[in-house]
Amino acid sequence: MNQATAPDRQEDNPLRDVRDRRLPRVPDPCALVIFGVTGDLAQKKLIPAIYDLANRGLLPPGFSIVGFARRDWTAEREFAALVAHAARTNARTPWRDEVWARLAAHLRFVNGSFDDDEAFKALAAMLDGLAADGGAGSAAFYLSIPPSSFPTVLDQLNRAGLGEAPRPGGWRRVIVEKPFGHDLESARRLNTSIDQVFAPRDVFRIDHYLGKETVQNILALRFGNTLFEPVWTSHFVDSVQITMAEDVGIGRRAAFYDSVGTARDVVQNHLLQLLALIAMEEPTSFDPDAIRVEKLKVLRAITLPGDIRLHTVRGQYTAGWVAGEHVSGYLSEPGVPADSTTETFVAIRLGVQNRRWVGVPFYLRAGKRMPRRVTEVAIIFQRNPHLPFDPADVEMLGNNQLVMRLQPDEGVTLKFGSKVPGTTMEVRDITMDFQYGESFTEASPEAYERLVLDVLLGDRTLFPDASEVEASWQVIDPLEEAWAQTRPEPYRAGRWGPHAAEELLASEGRTWRRA
Repeated sequence: MNQATAPDRQEDNPLRDVRDRRLPRVPDPCALVIFGVTGDLAQKKLIPAIYDLANRGLLPPGFSIVGFARRDWTAEREFAALVAHAARTNARTPWRDEVWARLAAHLRFVNGSFDDDEAFKALAAMLDGLAADGGAGSAAFYLSIPPSSFPTVLDQLNRAGLGEAPRPGGWRRVIVEKPFGHDLESARRLNTSIDQVFAPRDVFRIDHYLGKETVQNILALRFGNTLFEPVWTSHFVDSVQITMAEDVGIGRRAAFYDSVGTARDVVQNHLLQLLALIAMEEPTSFDPDAIRVEKLKVLRAITLPGDIRLHTVRGQYTAGWVAGEHVSGYLSEPGVPADSTTETFVAIRLGVQNRRWVGVPFYLRAGKRMPRRVTEVAIIFQRNPHLPFDPADVEMLGNNQLVMRLQPDEGVTLKFGSKVPGTTMEVRDITMDFQYGESFTEASPEAYERLVLDVLLGDRTLFPDASEVEASWQVIDPLEEAWAQTRPEPYRAGRWGPHAAEELLASEGRTWRRA
């Protein structure tokens, strides 16, 4: 059957692959209970993602959103107004009255504090009522709350008997936002608290970076192309650079951020997960457990530098200019103590001690108030041992690079040498770009759309488990211990961190890629 006569064709689309037989995955009837539904995360990410899923026809009939918060609302229409505003303001897809009407018909709200036994009894009764309407009592509990409240809510869920579905075929799941503890010991305590209420298969730890299309494309790029996999080793790779730069400061997060810092906030989760995906061996399948096994091998094989202070850099931004705007330094941000030693920039040299990667340095850097916002992974290949060109041309040629951009302008760039048009053999570096927005007609969903849908479907592929979290903390804890009595180096806002970050690579004959 050709494209013109395909029965599932929605419209004439010359870019559509007629072999594409993807069918939407729609969960069974269920509810999503959001603790902290009035907070920023719920308003800016979760509710818009749910609306977008509904707009795309990916939620089951009768899907319910249950909000739990301390609000003295006498009618659920007040909750509905809050949800509608969040969806209208922040959703990716256009507003459609018929979609909203379906969602609004199944909105529920429970008023109460996290230590209120009666509120959790009311929640249990509400979910029982939803099950009586024809469902199996399936529900996911999203802890969109401060980590300090996790133990209280988990204990209340346990005491109210909410960890198990009331009917055969149903399920109960919990979704935990990072940070997953603040060190190895606290992570283990949190994992113990969760395990007392939910089975491991029903625990979903959200790292929203893993929901990005380009992060998932790392696996497709590596294992779907003979072009790349054979050279993905220390025999051909000189080094790997992982950069997560933000042009913004800490905003209104001073209370949280000053107690955490960049290493705990993003390196322990986002950057180490990216490293694991880049360095892992080919899994036996794309089954969640098979992928997890290979990622865990990498995390456990990470080696720290012998002299942590010599091979790591901590920085803290001072006043400067970003995108033509003068911005305050970290110590002048509202809520930050004047003597704070919390870092806003980190650069680290790590190794992976296995046969594939031994000898290859992995350079990680993350920071705030950088010149621009960018997250990317760059594979820097070794130079050819012999280049039979004019010495001036050889001087101009850099290392081949494969760069995966996660944000913004998601895509892949390949940098290699090419002849300059003309009568002489003159060689220069050029780049070949692939961008998602230009190559596919489908718009990439937001990370939370994919992750919320996967929770409702029970697909744990993109969610780190307890063993991955603990292995990551075993990398971060020694760094934090070595930094405990040090002060971060100042760097001016709008620059790529302290000068020592450049020296970190220069001392080994390398430079950071210009992101």
